[in-house]
Parts: sequence; structure tokens; C-alpha cells
Amino acid sequence: MNELTSLSQTELIEIILQLRAQLAELQAEAATLRARVAELEEENRQLRGGKGHKNPLAVKPSRPEREQKERKHREEGHGRARAQQVDEVRYHAAATCPECGRKLEGGWRHRSRQVVQVIFRTWVVEHVLVARECGICQKRWLPAVGPAEYGVQGKRRLGVSVQALVGLLHVWHRLPMDHTRQLLWEMGGLAVSNGGVVDLLDGLRKAGQSEVEGIRQQIRRSPAVHGDETGWREDGENGYLWGFFTPQVRYFEYHRTRGGEVPEEVLGEDFAGTLTCDFYGGYNGIDRLQRCWVHLLRDAKELAEINADRPEVKEWVEALGALYREAKDFSSPNPRLRRRKRKQLEARLAALARPYAEDAAAPQRVLSKRILKHLHELFVFVEDPLVQGDNNLAERSLRHAVIGRKISGGTRSAKGSATQTGLLSLFATWAAQGKPLLETCRELLLPTPAP
Repeated sequence: MNELTSLSQTELIEIILQLRAQLAELQAEAATLRARVAELEEENRQLRGGKGHKNPLAVKPSRPEREQKERKHREEGHGRARAQQVDEVRYHAAATCPECGRKLEGGWRHRSRQVVQVIFRTWVVEHVLVARECGICQKRWLPAVGPAEYGVQGKRRLGVSVQALVGLLHVWHRLPMDHTRQLLWEMGGLAVSNGGVVDLLDGLRKAGQSEVEGIRQQIRRSPAVHGDETGWREDGENGYLWGFFTPQVRYFEYHRTRGGEVPEEVLGEDFAGTLTCDFYGGYNGIDRLQRCWVHLLRDAKELAEINADRPEVKEWVEALGALYREAKDFSSPNPRLRRRKRKQLEARLAALARPYAEDAAAPQRVLSKRILKHLHELFVFVEDPLVQGDNNLAERSLRHAVIGRKISGGTRSAKGSATQTGLLSLFATWAAQGKPLLETCRELLLPTPAP
């Protein structure tokens, strides 16, 4: 105020004129803002469903104004559950106003969306052993670090995570060796030679050797086992992949021969269970057998199709299938009733097959002779509830190896066959038991430290 009293009249007039100009600018800006506020209020009113406007974003009438519909209740949702732990948060906000270009700042959380990503990378850990000296005895000491602390099998540079992944990809997911190496390179920039892959697989087989032997012992002690075999090539020569299975374990072995000595050797002299198999004679050396009805009915169906012009053949095949369905549907906790039912079914089956067994002109002759030959091996599952009347478990368990054989063509050496069958036994058993394959394989490779 003291400064204004010292100014001349001309200077005071100039200040007044400047203030009038600033006031006019502020009034014009205020008018513009009032007009913009009015536009936004009208737009807001329209979005909320104002009169005379049809807007898809308009608020719907609240219940119970609209018709109530019964909501379908589900036991569990089918959408992916939101993760409780988020590894990274990225914020997205508009930097400028799309209409006037003004810079935007601040804001609030409107909505979020979770996206799951899998990131592969090579993780190199350098283990440093620190030497420490005792101030009393003046001795230098190093820590006792074993494979479990290093996370590696033996003196390899590649850790158990790499070794388990190679086994999973090559054996269980049937990736050829070159594709396994290429995937390791693309996933994490890890270069591994063919020899390196072979070494990792061989080390995995050695780590699981005792567990594979345990699987074999479980097969031998099991009251009911399924067995089957399929072709396999080793070093370009034909051989056979044998498999023996229960609902909980899977066991594979490679042999050059398809002879009956193989199942006798695998199951052992003390095997007291029942082996479910097809009609191949190589299983005849096992004391107690259950022959597969699916194989028998499949051949019978083919016989009916070949003799479609002979209705008596179709009737015979239908009677055979009805007898099997009756046997499957029978259930009783009484062992004496089950034993009696088995004898009744065997008698009825023999009566069905006997008239055609020696009739050279009958189309059913071959199947009838097969039925009479294996009559006491067809209804064991009626007497023993643990035994299945079909060999579907073996068929399904071998299918994985059959597909792998078609991809790779087999193995190149006896060592490769031993590695393949051993690891296949491990992975197939873990899968049958519902275990996580990669994590279980890592646990196998990392020995538990001694207390």
C-alpha cells in the first residue's frame, strides 16, 4: 500500500488498465468453462438414460421391476481363478486428453486384469566355498557341501532342473533328441550336445534304478497284473517291448525274443496272482491266467461281418456277447456264490462252443476251439473281483510307447533300451499315481542329506 501512494497518477492509471484486461480474460475463460460443464452434464445425463435417448449403457431397471430368472448354480466356476500372489503390477493410464490434448495427472484404480505368463531363462548359480580359520586351534575349515546343496547330480555342470526337464521331454513327451536340444536352446539359450543329453538320461536312469526294481517287486506281489507286448527295434533289429501293469504301477522291459520265458522271468517263480492277457501262447507258462474278452469278441464281430449272409453266425456271436455281459454284471460279496456262478458260466459257454468245434464247415469252428481250449481262463474275473475280464489297461499303457516308437524308430543300443524302459517305467508309474512328473523327477535326483 505504501508503494501505491508513492506512484504518480499516470502510473496508477496504467496499473488499473492492466487489471481490467486480466479481469476480462478471466471472465471469458470462466464462461468457456461453464459451457464445457454444461456439455458434460448433458452427456452424463444421456449416458444415464435421459429422456428421449436410447443408450445401450443406460442403467437397467432394478429387481424386482424386471422378470426374475432362476440362476443356474454350479458346484465350481469354470473360469481361471485369480492368483493370490502377483509377481508384477503394471499401471496403464492416459497421458493426455484425447479431445483437447490437455495433460492428465493423478487418477484412481478403475479395474484390473491378470495375465499369466511363463518365462523361461537359464539361471546360473555360482557356489563359493568360504574358508574360515578357528581362532583357538588355528585350523582352516571349509563347509561340507554335497550334491543336494549344489542342486546337481555328481560332478555335472547342468543342475537337476535341466536333467529332469530333459527326461520329461525326451521320454514322456516323446521329443526326439534334436528337438529336445533345440527347445532347450530356444527356451533358455542352453546349448547341450547329443552326448550331453545321453549322459543326463543315463544319470537319471541310474538314480531311479532302485525305484524301478521296487516297481518290479510290486508287480510280482500284486494279486492281479495285466501283460502285453509290442514290437520294438534296437539298433535296426526287431525285438519286443514287454509291459506288465497294475492300476498303480507300470513296468517295461526290452527283449529280443517273444518267448514265454520273458513273462516267467519278469513275474518270478513265486508269482501267485492272476495275469490278464490276450490269447498269445507265450503266456501259457503262468499258472493263473485271465484271457481278454475284448480280443475274443473283436474276432467274433469280424466273423459275423464276414458271414453277414448267415444269420445263425450272427445269433451265435450275439449269444457270446450276452454271456460276457451277464458275467460282467454279476456281483456278490459271497465267495461261494462267485465260484458257483463261474462254473455255471463255463458250462454254458462250453455248450455254446462244443457243437461247432469239430464241424469243419462251421464258420465258428476256430473260435469254438479257442474257447474250449481256454475255457477255464475266461471267467476268472467272476470268481476274483480284483481281476478284470479285459486287457484294456495293458493296451492303454503300451500306447504311449507305441507312439514313441513310431516317432523315433526305437533305440540304438542295449544301453539306450535299458535307459528308455527304465525311465518309461518311472514316468508312467508317477503319472498313474497322479504325481507331478517334473517335481518328482527333481526329488529323485536330489538325495536327502544324512542327518
